[in-house]
Amino acid sequence: MTSISISIPKAEPQAYLLCAVRVLWIALPLLVLLPLHLVWHTLKIPSPWAMLFLRIAARALGARVTVYGKPLRKDVFFVANHLSWHDIPILAGITGTAFVAQDGVRDWPIIGWLARLNRTIFVSRTDKQNVAEQVAELREAIAENWSVTLFPEGTTSDGRQLLPFKQSLFATLAPPPKPMMIQPVIIDFGSAAADIAWLGEETGWESAWRAFTRPGSYEVGVHFLETFNPGELADRKVVCALARSRMAAALSGTLGYTVS
Repeated sequence: MTSISISIPKAEPQAYLLCAVRVLWIALPLLVLLPLHLVWHTLKIPSPWAMLFLRIAARALGARVTVYGKPLRKDVFFVANHLSWHDIPILAGITGTAFVAQDGVRDWPIIGWLARLNRTIFVSRTDKQNVAEQVAELREAIAENWSVTLFPEGTTSDGRQLLPFKQSLFATLAPPPKPMMIQPVIIDFGSAAADIAWLGEETGWESAWRAFTRPGSYEVGVHFLETFNPGELADRKVVCALARSRMAAALSGTLGYTVS
């Protein structure tokens, strides 16, 4: 998955029209809800407006979301599989969660700004010598947020498999900075996964263009799995392995995919 570079693609006229409709569908609520969110943020009141905007954004892009299980509302660390940037409005629209993201996202036009408003925690994928500092920053951010989501694969997949998990940031939870639970999450796009997933050498702009010009809607199931307490486990490797095993079991047992 690479950074965003912008060029105007050649397409049928209806694709441009559909893109324009979806941009307006997202932009107009943002003009209303963003000032409200900033007022709530200034007053240090939990804001419902970001969740509402993200639900609207997900629906504008065609997502028809069905929630399975019960998501925790506070003091929770979600561990989710990752297909594309669609995951973010879908999951945050349900839970209001903040996210752990690569630091390159901070510089993306508009998206980086919105990510900062949603209290995104930026970490470097390349500065492996600075893992201890990243863990310390993440622990501090978790202590200040009600819920945080990590995509531990570190990149995107096709949704029918789990890539190996990056263990380093799980040190944040061994032990956690405050009493909290881990809740694994599986996002399942079903038959639409091939159209939604951001794979290969596709740029962020190309992935966004596909999303904004994809006709119709799609069904997505968000499965909130059984929680567990990381404070009761030995170290980050055990925490990581347990989260992955529960997600793999859901993919293979509940959804019928073959997961190694």
